[in-house]
Amino acid sequence: MIQVNNVTLRFGKRTLFEDVNLKFTKGNCYGLIGANGSGKSTFLKLLSGEIETSHGEIIITPGERIAILKQNHYEYDEFTPVDTIIMGNSRLYQIMKEKEEMYSKTDFTEEDGIKLGELEAEFAELDGWSAESEACELLNNLGIDEENHYKLMKDIPNNQKVKVLLAQALFGNPDILLLDEPTNNLDIDAINWLEDFLIDFDNTVIVVSHDRHFLNKVCTHIADIDYGKIKLYIGNYDFWYESSQLALKQMKEANKKKEEKIKELQAFIQRFSANASKSKQATSRKKMLEKIELDEIIPSSRKYPFIEFKPSKESGKQILTVEKLSKTIDGKKIIDNVSFIVEKGDKIAFVGSNNIAKTTLFKILMNEEKYDKGKIEWGTTITKSYFPQDNTNYFLGDESIVKWIGHFYNIDDETVLRGFLGRMLFSGEEVFKNVNVLSGGEKARCMLSKCMLEGSNFLILDEPTNHLDLESITSLNNGLIKYNSELLFASHDHQFVETVANRIIEFKDDGTIIDKRCTYDEYLEYKKTI
Repeated sequence: MIQVNNVTLRFGKRTLFEDVNLKFTKGNCYGLIGANGSGKSTFLKLLSGEIETSHGEIIITPGERIAILKQNHYEYDEFTPVDTIIMGNSRLYQIMKEKEEMYSKTDFTEEDGIKLGELEAEFAELDGWSAESEACELLNNLGIDEENHYKLMKDIPNNQKVKVLLAQALFGNPDILLLDEPTNNLDIDAINWLEDFLIDFDNTVIVVSHDRHFLNKVCTHIADIDYGKIKLYIGNYDFWYESSQLALKQMKEANKKKEEKIKELQAFIQRFSANASKSKQATSRKKMLEKIELDEIIPSSRKYPFIEFKPSKESGKQILTVEKLSKTIDGKKIIDNVSFIVEKGDKIAFVGSNNIAKTTLFKILMNEEKYDKGKIEWGTTITKSYFPQDNTNYFLGDESIVKWIGHFYNIDDETVLRGFLGRMLFSGEEVFKNVNVLSGGEKARCMLSKCMLEGSNFLILDEPTNHLDLESITSLNNGLIKYNSELLFASHDHQFVETVANRIIEFKDDGTIIDKRCTYDEYLEYKKTI
């Protein structure tokens, strides 16, 4: 259990949290939500002890072990995935190393024997004999090939390294599990497995995630950060959203009735205060009026960007034809004899664990990479906009946001550009920030702005929800639902794919595809049959 008592955290003059009181108990999964910059990751660091409170205390039940999803896989470059996972229980790993050192001694003393016996007893108590098999099982469940279990971390692919760090956090049945964006860079199969793992997990979980489907699936409670306070709601993300909207609506309606009553009393007082026979009643109503208090309605600190894609011209009948496309990288066939035709109204989601194939295809379609063989034919009416997964090359200069966005707009008017950027949550002096110092979320909003201003009738979006907060994801989600032209996109966000796509193409590991015209949930049901 974690007890948070009157916790305040300040950085200089800025107060991030103030007088927070919460209790996180065993058997529950808490989704920690809030706008970007509200302090979600910082709050997890408070709970883990990585940073200290300015005021108040955090009490953890004595003897309980906290596991944290770490973000830097480079610190384990010289260790194998199996060893990296076992390090999730630092005491167990320490005992293993001490045992190895003692067994390698040539001058073994009686004192060493006693010490070794104590270590062996603690090792057994911590279930050390099954540690290696548990680590391998976690790796298998997350889709990491056995051939990579005992390589050095620096020699395995990056998309597998993040899975190793997740397995490290899950290892050894921790009492408290703190997960910061655990679904980032996971394929759908790994996310589904993680969802099932957390649903069955008996201890305490506190998770930060921008994946609405994930929060709905695993969370028993939502901890909402707003205005430096954290309020607990029972239920998943959708229940929180409906509850918070209902509470706001009820407060507004109650205030409306109070305002009507105030006007009625004020009218009576004004009408009869000079009338001797009614003065007593007027005085009584004046006292009633003084007692009526309007509930303070504080708008949420959450801000939703305005995202709308309007093609400047309609696409014709012929959109895109891809025939027998193949691409090999470093001796491995990434795309193998792939053919598909994009038809009018298609919104195609590219899914599957073969992330390299999806990104490579998008780069080929945008002429950023050459293909080995095949044919690509675009319709003559098609204009394209591209949101790459790696946008580094777009932000190398030192120009301001307003100058940068001006390259994609045909009106050289700073007032108009600032108005547009304001709707994308770049307000005031923020528009003069240099683009090379922007955060991941800010760069993503800039790229979405570029795509909107280009007015294209064909969008290619490679993991567009990465780095976006829940509010921006919701706005993008709604914008793409309303978009009335053709779209290719890749995303690991279940709800995003389900609500936008009307066709699914899965890239298999061998570079071939499965192509089905259906929703994502229908596709997952289909997959169970093959």
